[in-house]
Amino acid sequence: MKLNTAFVDRTELLFGKERFARFIEALEGEPVVSLRYNVSKQMPDNSNAMVPWAANGRYLSSRPVFTADPLFHAGCYYVQEASSMFIEQFVKQYVDTPVRALDLCAAPGGKTTHLLSLLPEGSLLVSNEPVPQRAQVLAENVIKWGNPSSVVTRNEPADFGSFGNFFDLIVVDAPCSGEGMFRKDQGAVEQWSLSNVEQCVRRQRRILADIWPTLRPGGILIYSTCTFNSEENEECVEWIATELGATPLPVNIAEEWGVTGALAGELPVYRFLPGYTAGEGFFIAALRKEGDAPLSQPRQQRYQPVASKLKATFQGWVTSSAGYDFLQQGDRVIAMPCEHTNAMLALQQKMKVLHCALPLADVKNNKLIPLHQLAMSNALCKEAFAQVELEREQALAYLHREALAFEQAPVGYLLLTYKGVPIGFAKNIGNRANNLYPAEWRIRKNPVEL
Repeated sequence: MKLNTAFVDRTELLFGKERFARFIEALEGEPVVSLRYNVSKQMPDNSNAMVPWAANGRYLSSRPVFTADPLFHAGCYYVQEASSMFIEQFVKQYVDTPVRALDLCAAPGGKTTHLLSLLPEGSLLVSNEPVPQRAQVLAENVIKWGNPSSVVTRNEPADFGSFGNFFDLIVVDAPCSGEGMFRKDQGAVEQWSLSNVEQCVRRQRRILADIWPTLRPGGILIYSTCTFNSEENEECVEWIATELGATPLPVNIAEEWGVTGALAGELPVYRFLPGYTAGEGFFIAALRKEGDAPLSQPRQQRYQPVASKLKATFQGWVTSSAGYDFLQQGDRVIAMPCEHTNAMLALQQKMKVLHCALPLADVKNNKLIPLHQLAMSNALCKEAFAQVELEREQALAYLHREALAFEQAPVGYLLLTYKGVPIGFAKNIGNRANNLYPAEWRIRKNPVEL
């Protein structure tokens, strides 16, 4: 791997010669493959090595073709870089009651899906991504993870300006110079420059300043990057502490994990270096905002409840139906967790919302069309629908949006499952079934080639 001379010189100075030599040797090896299980859908495979700082994270010995696994499309696991799973330690040690949280730079969804599994029951997570294409990928991954207490937005950080003291917890996985991805991404190597590092620093501080007023005093900010230099890491944390007013928070770690502390200054920050930890380069720190104040509460929002004659049907489609408000928004019916309805409606009113809560069905010509979001949801009551279990080849054909036939199944909407896990709906019309898998999500490659 040919590295920029300026990167080599400054990184060797930061790391020290011995650490830098070990780091360079690791860069010549293969990237580590890891994933994290969604225990609401599938239990972890304990035959694989555990990611030590993430209870449901596992290392794989090689990289399989994930596209060829229907359980991947069903949201049973997320392919995530092991180092970034360390956010679990901050959440477990500092978040023990329900929170309203924001993952500000959330695409493609690794930390967001992790937070959806980690946050205490009763929490709300808003996941944001300003880049349109990346935001669509984020929404897809959030939907597949299946937690109805979630909202996906596509906004710039400054757009949250009217939501003062709205969040208890904010995660900023900041856009960075990407030095930590050199082993996985040759493009990151080629694009590196000192000017890009300087540009990233300015952008990171602007993002943090824009979003800071939305964190309530006493709330927690988790800041991370996938880069090595101190300007985007320790110096940025120091800037947050002194300029914005926050206290860095330590977290308990095991020595055998190989996590490195600060390389500049003495702040409680945590670095993951190839050659020392099994994963790619990563930096993370947490800070508590000075002061103490309660969350701001949005005004009571008005909404159109679903028609009473349909409500009983929709209540039968979800578990714990008493915990939801059933709303009619145009032709769409949405179930919102009661404790978050006002907050979700306020976000819909002011932000560009791509996904919210649990969309249940579209109502067209007095007919109900169940939505794919319902099939993916952990709140789905599977017994409300006739079910058809598919073999792997059938499941891949469905995910490719091929036409299917279910001669022995009843006419109407069918919930299709693979290994007992829902993968979507189809409408059986007798001699064939209409494939209702979202067209924009379909597997592009012919399943026989996978």
